Amino acid sequence: MQDKIKSYICLMNTLGKESIPFIFIIDFEIRNIVCLPLKYISPDEILFDFNGFKNHSFHPDNCKNIILKKKPVEYERYLKAFNKVQKYFKEGYSYILNLTFPTEIQINVDIKDIFIQSKAKYKLYFKNQFITFSPETFIKINDNKIFSYPMKGTIKADIPEAERILRNNEKERAEHATIVDLIRNDIGQVAKDVKVENFCYAEKIKTNEGELLQTSSEITGELPRNYNENIGEIIFKLLPAGSVTGAPKKKTVEIIKKVEEYERGYYTGIFGYFDGKNLDSSVMIRFIENINGKYYYKSGGGIMIYSDPLAEYKELLDKVYVPSV
Repeated sequence: MQDKIKSYICLMNTLGKESIPFIFIIDFEIRNIVCLPLKYISPDEILFDFNGFKNHSFHPDNCKNIILKKKPVEYERYLKAFNKVQKYFKEGYSYILNLTFPTEIQINVDIKDIFIQSKAKYKLYFKNQFITFSPETFIKINDNKIFSYPMKGTIKADIPEAERILRNNEKERAEHATIVDLIRNDIGQVAKDVKVENFCYAEKIKTNEGELLQTSSEITGELPRNYNENIGEIIFKLLPAGSVTGAPKKKTVEIIKKVEEYERGYYTGIFGYFDGKNLDSSVMIRFIENINGKYYYKSGGGIMIYSDPLAEYKELLDKVYVPSV
């Protein structure tokens, strides 16, 4: 596996050095890696949209009414995993962990239709295997400056004084601050002069079930002018994404694999685009996977030692939605 990773690092470094545009897709386990120069991408197999830069001309002019029915994971199964995580917290192995589960869904359209009609900063359709319509940036690089925008903390926007409640929620603030510190340290591995430029601001996200508020922060750092020659090392040093793992990262990833009891696959991995000079990428959350003809929506959230299991379970289900056009 390490040889495979090294070969992709070398490929990305070469493409970066030669200023050749490419996309990359990396799963959570860092086992399945795609790196393709733009000219080799077939729109029949891969469709993408990075903040308006896309390889298709679909327009959702004749929108179909998307019906999404959920068959949630049983609360008892979620609670069992939640309690295992709490045990690890009490033993000092972790202090924040992103716990996720797959929700079986029924949809009245195919996933390519959902790709076309959904609205998100980052969208990817991959070979009829999965789609992601993610609001979360992994990293951006512009003019040798690296940016990250971790998202932690969610509430339904129609709740009275939702933003105030979200900002004043002790658990949500602690979770957000912890992940921001983790990402700041991650960025510090590849950049200098790392700063939190904007801490804990609210963003509104439209969904087919109403609006959500989520909190984000902006973290920045300075890269060397020849960063493109080492673009592969930069990307892989930051994996897996801190916002969908926890802290301390290495041990928390080990715990995740023990307690979730399913394969995340590409869910919570990353995908991105290098245009020959700058880079944009996303964490693959808001994710639907086609598994042997059945559809599963994978979702989750960060939990800490004083998390309420029922509230966390409800948040997991609230995140099973299609972002509306």
